[in-house]
Amino acid sequence: MTTLSVIIPTYNEIDYIEDAIKSVDFADEIIVIDSFSTDGTHEKVLELGCQLVERKFDNFSSQKNHAISYATGDWVLFIDADERVTQKLKSEILKTIQNSKHGGYKISFPHFFMNRFMYHKVDRVVRLVKNQDLKFTGDVHEKLHFKGSEGVLKNFMIHYTYKGLFHLLQKKDSYAWFQAHTSHKKGKKATYFHLIFKPFYRFFSTYILKRGFMDGIPGLALASINAYGVFSRYAKILLIEKELK
Repeated sequence: MTTLSVIIPTYNEIDYIEDAIKSVDFADEIIVIDSFSTDGTHEKVLELGCQLVERKFDNFSSQKNHAISYATGDWVLFIDADERVTQKLKSEILKTIQNSKHGGYKISFPHFFMNRFMYHKVDRVVRLVKNQDLKFTGDVHEKLHFKGSEGVLKNFMIHYTYKGLFHLLQKKDSYAWFQAHTSHKKGKKATYFHLIFKPFYRFFSTYILKRGFMDGIPGLALASINAYGVFSRYAKILLIEKELK
C-alpha cells in the first residue's frame, strides 16, 4: 500500500492549524515543522497527535528540507496552515499516488480575498511529490526539485490567503523587507526603472493577462496591492543601499 506524508510549516498559526490538520487526516503521517510559535500552535499540534519538529527559521527552503528528512511516506504533500484539502482533492490525491504517471504534481490555489475565492487569480505549485531525492532551493521563492515528470491535479486546494486588508498589507510589507535583504546580500541593485516598470508590469500581468478584471472590485484591489508589493521591495532595496534602513 502506497503511503503519504504531509508536511506543514508553521509559526503562530493557532487560528488555522487545527482545520489544516483535519483536512489531511487521511495521510499516514503529518509532520508539522514549527519555528518556535508562541501562540499555542505547539500545544495544539501535539494535542492533535501530529509529529512536531521545531527549528529556528532561517529561510523557507531550509525549513522544508529539514522536515523532509523526517518523512517516511512514499509520497509527500506540502501544505501551509492556511490551506485546506477538499474532499474532491483528497480523493484525487489518493487515486493519484496509487497509480501515478509522474514524479510530482502541481495543485491550483485560487486566492481568497474580500470574502470570496478569486478563480482568475490562481497559483499552480508543485506540492505532491514522490519521496525520492527531494530538495528545495531558493531563499524566498523556493523551488522544489524532484525525480520524474510533472503533472497537474484537476481539483483546487482551498487557500485562505489573507485574513483581511490590513493583514494583506502587513504581509506584503514584511515579505518585501525579506526579499530586499536577500537581494541586497546577493549584490542585486535597484534602479528607478525597477520602481516604475516592475510595479506597472505586475499590475498589468495580474489584472489583464491573468484576467483579474473578471473578479470585479476584489480583482482590481488585489492587482493594485500586488503592484504596491513590488514597488515596496525595490524601494526597500534602495533604502538598504543608501544605509537608511
